[in-house]
Amino acid sequence: MAVALPKDLRQDASLAKRRHAELCRQKRIFNARNRIIGGDTEAWDVQVHDQKIKEATEKARHETFAAEMRQNDKIMCILENRIKRDRKNLCKAISDFQQSFQKPETRREFDLSDPLALKKDLPARQSDNDIRNTISGMQKFMGEDLNFHERKKFQEEQNREWSLQQQREWKNARAEQKCAGNLDSFLSLHFSTTFPPLQHSRSEKKKKKKEVTTVVNHSVAIESVERKKQEKKQEQEDNLTEITNLLRGDLLSENPQQAASSFGPHRVVPDRWKGMTQEQLEQIRLVQKQQVQEKLRLQEEKHQRDLDWDRRRIQGARAALLFERQQRRQQRDLRRALDSSNLSLAKEQRLQKKYMNEVYTNQPTGDYFTQFNTGSR
Repeated sequence: MAVALPKDLRQDASLAKRRHAELCRQKRIFNARNRIIGGDTEAWDVQVHDQKIKEATEKARHETFAAEMRQNDKIMCILENRIKRDRKNLCKAISDFQQSFQKPETRREFDLSDPLALKKDLPARQSDNDIRNTISGMQKFMGEDLNFHERKKFQEEQNREWSLQQQREWKNARAEQKCAGNLDSFLSLHFSTTFPPLQHSRSEKKKKKKEVTTVVNHSVAIESVERKKQEKKQEQEDNLTEITNLLRGDLLSENPQQAASSFGPHRVVPDRWKGMTQEQLEQIRLVQKQQVQEKLRLQEEKHQRDLDWDRRRIQGARAALLFERQQRRQQRDLRRALDSSNLSLAKEQRLQKKYMNEVYTNQPTGDYFTQFNTGSR
């Protein structure tokens, strides 16, 4: 049986160490992620671990805060319920106090909102002599008294009595008139037979009185006719004077001075203004002609300006077209030069490839490529 010497042990340990280092190196090199990114995974693992610890700490802190918030919410809910209960008790106590000591009937303005106000209210008037029946209250009009039916019945009885009394008086008057007529006939017959001269004198007096009345009425009629003529003549003269004044006045003569306003010479009185004078119209026409000429001049200037801008735009477009043609020509020349340069380069590459194919005749096989990535060196 062979005995392991210390030297062999050291060599085996060294060989194992180198193998382990080689394996670690291959692990680092053949790992495409570490080779491409080129980062320190161990430091990253430490950072990830620290980040997880930090997140756990933050989560614990947030959970603590959440627990405190839930506790505070519970306390707030208890306080709110207590406040609501106290407020409810206070409102109940106030309501009981109001129902016991502050009834609506004891309020000063209860009569404005009393639901039984119409039942408790007195009628519009209790009698025709009620003190509430003022003139402005309009509760009592002619024929609207409370004893209307009794009054109407009394008035009908009174009218009937008056009618009967008038009939009796009319019958008495007819009887008295008939007696007086009989007496006059009797006296006339007696006087005609007894006193004919007296009757003749009475007839003469009546005739003279009638003639005097006729003369007076005739003079009064003549005077009335003359007075009407004078009044008609005066009315015609007044009308003629009024027409003359209107014709000669400022209203119909269209005097421009009568429409002048006291607030300034540039203002007029609308209800007196009869229009502008010929001078004012001529001035307005002159200003209008000047405005038309000015407008024509501005239109001509605008037309000339538009023509100038059109000419400049056409010149700019022509210059841009010429510049674009020149650029196309230059690009075509550059492309031709580039094509000729590419042809020469392609020719050189073909010649070089042909030369390389003639010099390097040993072509690599698959075994040549499989020997890579088998070691870390």
